[in-house]
Amino acid sequence: MIKIVKNVIVILVMIDSIACRRQITDAPLPVTDAYGVIKPISSMSTARAAHTATLLTNGKVLITGGFAGAENSKTSVEIYDPVTGAFAAVGNMTTPRQSHSATLLPNGKVLVAGGFNGTYLASAEIYDPATGSFTPTGQMSTARGGPVAMLLGNGKVLVAGGVGEGWTFPANAELYDPAVGTFAPTGNMTTARESHTITMLQNGSVLITGGHRGRQSAITIYASAEIYDPITGRFTATGNMTTRRHKHDAVLLPDGRVLINGGSDERDDQGAYASAEIYNPATGAFRAIGDMPIIRYKHEGTSILLPNGNALIAGGASNAVIYDPQTNAFSVVAGTLGTNRLSRLFSTATLLPNGEVLITGGYSLGQNISAGAWVYRP
Repeated sequence: MIKIVKNVIVILVMIDSIACRRQITDAPLPVTDAYGVIKPISSMSTARAAHTATLLTNGKVLITGGFAGAENSKTSVEIYDPVTGAFAAVGNMTTPRQSHSATLLPNGKVLVAGGFNGTYLASAEIYDPATGSFTPTGQMSTARGGPVAMLLGNGKVLVAGGVGEGWTFPANAELYDPAVGTFAPTGNMTTARESHTITMLQNGSVLITGGHRGRQSAITIYASAEIYDPITGRFTATGNMTTRRHKHDAVLLPDGRVLINGGSDERDDQGAYASAEIYNPATGAFRAIGDMPIIRYKHEGTSILLPNGNALIAGGASNAVIYDPQTNAFSVVAGTLGTNRLSRLFSTATLLPNGEVLITGGYSLGQNISAGAWVYRP
């Protein structure tokens, strides 16, 4: 009898969990235009996902690479001009890439590193806005797709983690020095990670959260997080997130805390999260803050701190949401980004000089990769 009661309780809990998930996934969203609106604009010249979008010093946005289906990695590049609201193809990278990194350097050039094009890449190249051309630069010591990259206060670029040939997961990290055009090793992460996040904290150190190693039945998803100190070149563990997550996103808030949102568990799209939490650098601890109104994942780099101090969470779902740190509340932004709740997967979001946000590409579950583009207007 006790065993039967326990089984009934388990079934009821499962039903309740499924019902809660269905409410998050299928219920009509409480949309408001109080925080702005999403509007479609002219499309990119090429459909792409797992590409990059980098704001240049002239206010235009550089779009590089990505894929259009299967292993079809792209060399193509285009520029978005906020003045005309249009995209223009501007040539090619030296190497096809998807799931690469792109980092604006202090000199106004852009470092493009790593990625995948049927093989994992150690190569890197530099885009020069003055000439509109790409030239190879020094190679990383480790081939890696899906690395995270961050410009440090000393002008160097930290590149860490990702996945390599044979589904290896490098824990090592490297520093690119624009002065000499080469990569050099720095300390190893405490944990090998892919599908993790990277965030520059106000003191110049770098927070890395979550991610995974392994794949399919052998995958391990992390709640752990760590801090990179550019002065010592070392990574050290910090507090764990309240939830194991990968394919999530992170954004620095005005008060120095970090908002972690979305992601998924081992079930991928079937286990996508609406949950969010806050990292406090003063205590080294994470605290759950409740759920967003909609699940989202595969949206790393699409959470944007707006000039008014709110955070726009744009990718990984059919609707963008605003997080207001003053009220600790999420609100659904008017305007849609797709018909499937899990839309704009592996898309990009870029804060423009006028305070608007450009959202490009990505795909929806069961749908083709998109050339679409949208602008968030506060």
